[in-house]
Amino acid sequence: MTGAYVLHALPEEERAAFERHLAGCEPCARETAELSATAARLGLAAAVTPPAALREQVLRRVPCVRQEPPGPWTAVRADRAGRRARLLSRWALAACLAAAAALGGTTVLQHQRAEDALRRASGARQTADEVAAVLAAPDARTRTAALGGGATGTVVVSRGRDAAVFVAAGMARPADGKVYQLWFDHDGAMRPAGLMDPARTDQAVLLRGGVDGASGVGVTVEPAGGSPEPTSAPVALVNLPG
Repeated sequence: MTGAYVLHALPEEERAAFERHLAGCEPCARETAELSATAARLGLAAAVTPPAALREQVLRRVPCVRQEPPGPWTAVRADRAGRRARLLSRWALAACLAAAAALGGTTVLQHQRAEDALRRASGARQTADEVAAVLAAPDARTRTAALGGGATGTVVVSRGRDAAVFVAAGMARPADGKVYQLWFDHDGAMRPAGLMDPARTDQAVLLRGGVDGASGVGVTVEPAGGSPEPTSAPVALVNLPG
């Protein structure tokens, strides 16, 4: 059931039973980790970058969108509004941000917020591209370790790009106010390498900084925002592939 488990296609009872099996089955844990890394590569390889002209197209369309006039708030209108809210897409969100930037009064502040959102989106796309580049590098090498509770961690290293990615699968969420922090291990000396998203159990994270002679990658639980040096024992330590 490794393939179905990696793709989150198992019912809850079968998923729980399979995770109990993973805790004592090294071959299944290794196969699950390898399939998770492969699924991450395929997903990132299929990512689509929005066209460069999308923002200008949205801004041109904003003045042509007519606002709905105010009226009595009835149950029917509330239901329609709820459906519309559920159907909002990322494109519609971009249109809202562009509209805010075009209005008067608080234009400067709203425009700044819109630009901040666009910069964050651009940064996320760039990071995703960098992760995909490491995963797809011709010299990419992987090393996988079981992290307990059925979770796995896979380190993908491209020596040619001097970069590494940590792929987590099935990790338990940290406690409130805590975050998983990644470190490059230099024979026991830990160098900060970035934070994981505490809301996600499966993710691929580009490690901050070059590999630079590191021997492994460690994961610790730290206060939200991270720490300059580890404050707890590593929950995982994965040696870098050769």
